[in-house]
Amino acid sequence: MIIISDAREDKRAGQFFQTVGQPMTTPCIICVAITGSLPTKADNPAVPITVAEQIESTHEAYEAGASIAHCHVRDDEGKPSSDPDRFARLKEGIQTHCPGMIVQLSTGGRSGAGKTRGGMLSLRPPMASLSVGSNNFPTRVYENPPDLVDWLASEMITYGVKPEIEAFDLSHIYQAKLMADRGQIKGTPYVQFVMGVKNAMPADKRVFDFYVETVKHLFGENTPWCAAGVGRHQLELNEWSAAAGGHLRTGLEDNIRIDRDTLAPSNAALVELAVLAAQRHKRPIATPAQARAILGLRKG
Repeated sequence: MIIISDAREDKRAGQFFQTVGQPMTTPCIICVAITGSLPTKADNPAVPITVAEQIESTHEAYEAGASIAHCHVRDDEGKPSSDPDRFARLKEGIQTHCPGMIVQLSTGGRSGAGKTRGGMLSLRPPMASLSVGSNNFPTRVYENPPDLVDWLASEMITYGVKPEIEAFDLSHIYQAKLMADRGQIKGTPYVQFVMGVKNAMPADKRVFDFYVETVKHLFGENTPWCAAGVGRHQLELNEWSAAAGGHLRTGLEDNIRIDRDTLAPSNAALVELAVLAAQRHKRPIATPAQARAILGLRKG
C-alpha cells in the first residue's frame, strides 16, 4: 500500500489510501532512472530502449509511485545519444501519459561530448542532471571540465531548469556550494550522492552518513537530498536514504536485478521495492505535486 500525506484517491495506484493527521516525516520522492547509457536488452530484456518503450515503462513506474523520471535516450542502434529531438518526444510522451511527473533530462558524458551534452536544455525540462566535477569510472575517466560545467549551469539558468547535482565525490558537494554562492546555481542545490560505482565513491555507510552531514552543514538542516546506489547497492541505498530522511533513486539504469538470481521485470518493480523501503521507515510517498513543492519547482 502506498501511504500518502493526505486523504485522496491515488489514481496512479488505483486505490484509496488515508492517513490520520500529519505525516510523521517528509514525503519521500522516488526518482526512476529508466534507461541510462549502458544497460542493453541482452543484459535485461526489460530495459526500455526506444522512445515508445521508455514512455510505457515510465508510465508503469509512475503508477507504482515514482514522481521523477531521469531520462537518457538512445539512437536507432541502441547507443547513447544526446539528440534533442528524441528527448523532445520522450518529454512530451511522459507529460501526456504521466500528468505532473517531473521530467529530468540527463546531460551525462556517456551520451555526447562537449556542448552537445546540453543541447536538450532548450526544451525547458523541470530538471536536468549536472555533474560538477570529474572522477574515475570503471574503465574511463568521467570528464566534466570546469568550462563545460559552467556552460551547462548557465544554460540551466537561461532555460529555467533546476539542476540535480550528481555527486560522485565529496569535492562535488563543495563545488556545488561554491557555484551556488557565485550565483551559477539558483536556489539551494539538490544533491544526489552516487555510490557503488567502481573506482569512485564506495557504498559505505560511514561515508554516506558523512555526506548527509556535509549537505546539512553546507546547505541547511532541512535541505532535500537524494542518494543512488549502483548495482547490488541500489536497495541498500534506498534503505539508508529512507531512514535518514532523504529521497530515493531506483531504476534499470543503475541496477537490472531484483536480487542476485533474478532480473528485474520492469522499472515499476524496482519502484515498488523503493516504496517498501520508504514505508518501513514510515515515509509517505510524495505525489508529483508534493515533489515539486519540496524541490521548489514550478507546477506541472
